[in-house]
Amino acid sequence: MINVTMISIYHDHCHIDHYWNGCARQNSVARHRCRGLAKRMDVERFDPATDAGAVRACYDIHLAAAAADKQRRPPMSPRPFRSWLTLGWTEDPSEAWLARDNDGQACGFYLLTLPQRENRHTAGLNPVVHPSRRRAGVGTALVAHAAARAHNAGRTVLTGHTAEASAGEAFARALGARYRMTGIFPVLRLDSMPAGHLAALRAKAESASPGYSLLTWEGQAPKDLLEDVVVLFQAEEDAPRGAGEEAEQWDAARVRADERRTADQGLRFYTVAARAGAGGELVAITQLGVDPAQPGWAVQELTAVVKPHRGHRLGLRVKVAMLDLLAEREPQVAQILSHNAGGNEHMIAINTELGFEVLEQQPSWELEVANAPAMASPAGPAMA
Repeated sequence: MINVTMISIYHDHCHIDHYWNGCARQNSVARHRCRGLAKRMDVERFDPATDAGAVRACYDIHLAAAAADKQRRPPMSPRPFRSWLTLGWTEDPSEAWLARDNDGQACGFYLLTLPQRENRHTAGLNPVVHPSRRRAGVGTALVAHAAARAHNAGRTVLTGHTAEASAGEAFARALGARYRMTGIFPVLRLDSMPAGHLAALRAKAESASPGYSLLTWEGQAPKDLLEDVVVLFQAEEDAPRGAGEEAEQWDAARVRADERRTADQGLRFYTVAARAGAGGELVAITQLGVDPAQPGWAVQELTAVVKPHRGHRLGLRVKVAMLDLLAEREPQVAQILSHNAGGNEHMIAINTELGFEVLEQQPSWELEVANAPAMASPAGPAMA
């Protein structure tokens, strides 16, 4: 939601089919004067799959915001950014809107996501304002516009994230948003790992899990393993989440949609799994992606162990095996970025043992749609 610094979500676990409802162009523009703005601002919906110019304008804002806020994580490269605007991080429908001033200059944008299976009372909101247009009412206008869209869709709560101690956090507090929880972005710098450290962790994990074997694959899960992967995704249902937030319910179609999004982002995507015995069911998994445009970084995705098999250091074992796989397949990777909910003590402990250090923190917020700022002085066509 309330985020004048664009965020990208990377998980231990975090993660849409393309959605575009074909609004007539003349019905997809809201023109209004924003409080604090000397000029009117047009907010226009666009299709990221076909409107390369609008995507580029949003990407330029994304880069400028990351630089202005001294973001330590690398900003998304162009292909994952376009994919995010097009497909989001989930299969839920989303709307991309770009704001321009009367001179046609892009000054901000937002992506609004409307969950369809769980948390149907919420709308996820990511507004981003160009640093040169901050403190001029643009962010407030974007939230007001998005709140009206969410209200029309029957949603009562806006949710989102900001960087800690950022302009985005101050903006969220000024709007009256409620704090939900904090996520952390830890990073593992492979060149700083002490000699022998990984070998010692491998031995520790293997000695605690003698009845398990490992397997790996690249890209989508093999068909004969798909149902096991569904169970592993569902194992994340007990991970920490905001109060009242419903856990995702996974099935094969949802896993395949998740894999299509990863492919659309252009990532080289690797999975390491543990199975009970030599041919039993999968009981642990870790996944990781490498963006060819940022080859020195890898991004940690899902790591999960099913409940009956916890306590055997399988989370550590699959993560160590992933580092071995990276050394073979992606030797240029120097840093691995992860994301954890602040209360996920078990996963944080594994990451700490491996040598991850906190790079950034990310509080999340919620704002009642009824308490969001209202659209100011419409002076043009109604919103679609």
